[in-house]
Amino acid sequence: MLVRTLRAARPTQLLRCASAVPQTSPDATLKETLTVQIPQKQEELKQLKADHGSKVLGEVTVDQCIGGGRGVRCMLWETSLLDAAEGIRFRGYTIPECQELLPTFKGPAGDGEPTPEAILWLLLTGEIPTKEQCDGLTAELFERSALPAHATQLLDSLPKTMHPMTQFSLGLQACQTESNFAKAYSDGVHKTKYWESTYEDVLDVIAKLAPIAARVYRNTYFNGEQLKGDTSLDYSANFCRMLGMDSPGFDELMRLYLVIHSDHEGGNASAHATHLVGSTLSDPYNAYVGGLNALAGPLHGLANQEVLGWIQDLKAKFDAEGREVNEKTITEFAWETLNAGKVIPGFGHAVLRKTDPRYTCQREFAFKHLPDDELFKVVDTIYKVMPGVLTEHGKTANPYPNVDSHSGVLLWHYGFTQYEYYTVLFGVSRAIGALSQVFWDRALGLPLERPKSLTTGFIKDFCEKQ
Repeated sequence: MLVRTLRAARPTQLLRCASAVPQTSPDATLKETLTVQIPQKQEELKQLKADHGSKVLGEVTVDQCIGGGRGVRCMLWETSLLDAAEGIRFRGYTIPECQELLPTFKGPAGDGEPTPEAILWLLLTGEIPTKEQCDGLTAELFERSALPAHATQLLDSLPKTMHPMTQFSLGLQACQTESNFAKAYSDGVHKTKYWESTYEDVLDVIAKLAPIAARVYRNTYFNGEQLKGDTSLDYSANFCRMLGMDSPGFDELMRLYLVIHSDHEGGNASAHATHLVGSTLSDPYNAYVGGLNALAGPLHGLANQEVLGWIQDLKAKFDAEGREVNEKTITEFAWETLNAGKVIPGFGHAVLRKTDPRYTCQREFAFKHLPDDELFKVVDTIYKVMPGVLTEHGKTANPYPNVDSHSGVLLWHYGFTQYEYYTVLFGVSRAIGALSQVFWDRALGLPLERPKSLTTGFIKDFCEKQ
């Protein structure tokens, strides 16, 4: 009912719901829009601290202290909010609302998947951009995308046996020589102007990530044979051409992939690492290298390839045994897996307590574009039975699928089979959200992140005295 109500509302009503600042002119550039917003947001934050600074948002338990700070509400993150019962909202908008309202490559909202440029504008400003504003941003990103010669030389010198994420991180680190913020800080820029050079770096990094990622891909899997992009297209499709993919269906999938992976509030490891490093006044290049290295960890960025491998192994096992893929046989296989002490990959989430909306939109994409794909049929059947099995099993807080349950199968369908590279795609996407927040960290003058740590001896003594 809520989504239907929002969809029925006029766009201006939706914008007021999603952003605390007024909508600026539809003819304004991205930087002009942000220039208007910054003093308003600074005053809003100042007033929030004055009115409510001493109020308690929550208490930290021993379990939360020992358990990695899970659930502790202690980070300001403007670009998105994750609700356990609803899922992600980008600046107040659900994924279906973004798909309905954000401009597409072809034209108006609703005509295909939203573009990465559109979600970047939304996350930075809180406003729904026009098609013309997105096209202008596309052109600006292409103008900023050239890599310095020493970065391409470094990338080309790396052994192809090096993990793609390591190459990706090194490539971005090499581009740090181009940092506007580092130069401005060295020149003694006033802190009230930090946001200006940060803005330049944020767009530069996002622009350069696609050619860095494409070069890593072509070096690793195609003997260094590089391909040109097509700047008559959008950011996503141009990236696809540099990878060597030339399919309208894959272009649409990449748009969807980059949009839905762009942000997931600030507590996830890659976003938090970017925020933490950035809080030291490291420039956006160094800050996002920190985020990429967090994303490379198996507990964060490798889940989709693990799910894909599990689904492929299941299909191969069933084919070898002559078992048909249906709800009964999948249920039996699930119990075999659980009774063997193994987990069902792709189900459950640290925060969500429902099916991940990012999973749902990928499922809808599959029904639209590849309904007869054999691996999708397996995924579809797993989706129908697994929540019930896990609920009966009783050891999973959230028995529903997350985003990683689906993305690998979609990439595989279009022939993008180098699954060790999938996390690089994730890294291209997550920069959009993490660096949008770095921009606001500098614009709002947020401080160095420095939580208080405790020893186990202190905790034990404190609890005994209580």
